[in-house]
Amino acid sequence: MRICLSAILYAAIVLTANIAVTANPASADIATLEALRTGDMKKLVFSEAKPLPAAVLLDQSDVEKTLDDYKGKVVLLNFWATWCAPCREEMPTLARLQTAFADKAFAVVPIATGRNSVDAITKFFAQANVTNLPILRDPKQQLARDMGILGLPMTVILNTDGQEIARLIGDAVWDGPDAKAIIAALLVEN
Repeated sequence: MRICLSAILYAAIVLTANIAVTANPASADIATLEALRTGDMKKLVFSEAKPLPAAVLLDQSDVEKTLDDYKGKVVLLNFWATWCAPCREEMPTLARLQTAFADKAFAVVPIATGRNSVDAITKFFAQANVTNLPILRDPKQQLARDMGILGLPMTVILNTDGQEIARLIGDAVWDGPDAKAIIAALLVEN
């Protein structure tokens, strides 16, 4: 009798789980994206879409910018700092990823969080041969704190509605085939 009840319960759980996945296309999309996580992208964690906190960022001229400027695009939001050694290795790969998807609805948006002067950022970009990424700063670390950014570098992927859908802690090779496959898949979905 116990075996029979267990079998019925197991079948009910399996059927319910399958219905939930097919009824929620976002879950199926996450499953598809999860299958693409290889190489450095194994550290990328997908989640259900969640809204971002409101934030004001500063550009190189101290003009206020918001992430709303990027709505309609898949955004790779990278938190970094000029003093961060792994960021120095990662930044050129981010610039090359931007170049690879320049003709798509995609943007790499690096945000220098904390005390990073425009001169230091400009020098950092010049040394890393980065010419195609914006200079944006979160000088008081408000956005970083509100998003739970506890270490650098940290990368957050946003959907076209400006919602967080994935997060990667630490550095990665963003212009490799693994990352490009995930970005390409995200662009197909949108």
